[in-house]
Amino acid sequence: MKLTIFGLTLSSSWGNGHATPYRALLRALHRQGHDCTFYEKDVEYYYWRRDFTSCDYCNLVLYPDWETVRHRALADAASSDVVLIGSYCPQGAQIAEEVLELPSPLHVFYDLDTPVTLENLQGGGVEYVVAEQIPAYDLYLSFTGGAILQELEQVWGARRARPLYGCVDAEVYARVQARPEFQCRLSYMGTHSADRQHKLKELFLEPAGRLPEERFVLAGSLYPREWNWPGNLTRFDHVAPADHPALYSSSRATLNITREGMARTGYCPSGRFFEAAGCGTPILSDWWEGLNEFFSRDEIVVVGSAGEVVSALGLDDQQLASMAHRARQRTLEEHSGEQRARQLINYCEEAVSARSRPNSMEVAS
Repeated sequence: MKLTIFGLTLSSSWGNGHATPYRALLRALHRQGHDCTFYEKDVEYYYWRRDFTSCDYCNLVLYPDWETVRHRALADAASSDVVLIGSYCPQGAQIAEEVLELPSPLHVFYDLDTPVTLENLQGGGVEYVVAEQIPAYDLYLSFTGGAILQELEQVWGARRARPLYGCVDAEVYARVQARPEFQCRLSYMGTHSADRQHKLKELFLEPAGRLPEERFVLAGSLYPREWNWPGNLTRFDHVAPADHPALYSSSRATLNITREGMARTGYCPSGRFFEAAGCGTPILSDWWEGLNEFFSRDEIVVVGSAGEVVSALGLDDQQLASMAHRARQRTLEEHSGEQRARQLINYCEEAVSARSRPNSMEVAS
């Protein structure tokens, strides 16, 4: 298949959770013989923090504004089997107005932020999609599963909503040699978000304060400068994806924290989950509905308080290693880029088939 994609970013992993899942997915599509072009608006905050400007697994097009690239982009889209617009794509709704008029390609929306999208649509709208466009897409892919898929179809009029969760590229995320700058008892990687702030303080900063002799590592941008950080906490404003395996491999354990809106909806595994598991790192995580669909309690440790984090960090090395091994095996079997690429193509083939019977009703899987 030929796929044309309009997304937030492929080139920069700074301050977002989109780039690395896109990379894993596109690498896998390339390995499976599909031809992909990714259009990314060249915004200033990614320009200065870019990991690359070209790659060997897709054609990356960096453009200054829609009008400049419009003719080329629409020509690419018109000749594609699939055109996909992702959440937080700059001017995504405007691009969709023209893309949805193209008769030949399958029209797909990929929402890596579904609960946020729907909440904002109820409150006034977002730049990357308007409510009236949702029924026009042949396929609505969601980073979040569970009941929200039925809501997309029954409330928002999506023709067919399907889950396409985060994933990991197993060739990139694997156990590597530990590095002194990253070595710690517990790490956390994530951009600052107000609706994760309470959990960050309870599940990460408070345990660091209780274990002053242990080293903690936080990797992420946009944190308030005025925060009073524990003295045993080392901060990295940004860790490039090439260094993610070293960070995870240097952590005795790592923490996953879910944004409040996502946690309320459930069925929302972060891509970081699978990346850490791919590196064989023991994972501590907050709880949300559907978590057990991705990892069992003998594969990760669920924590809800600082005391539970401290207790989990007291597990012996063998317990943690066994847990991490099981999580890694499950991740490689169920949550790899290869798996997600096959799911994407299967969903697209399903939607193409449904075009010949547009009045049929389908139940989201």
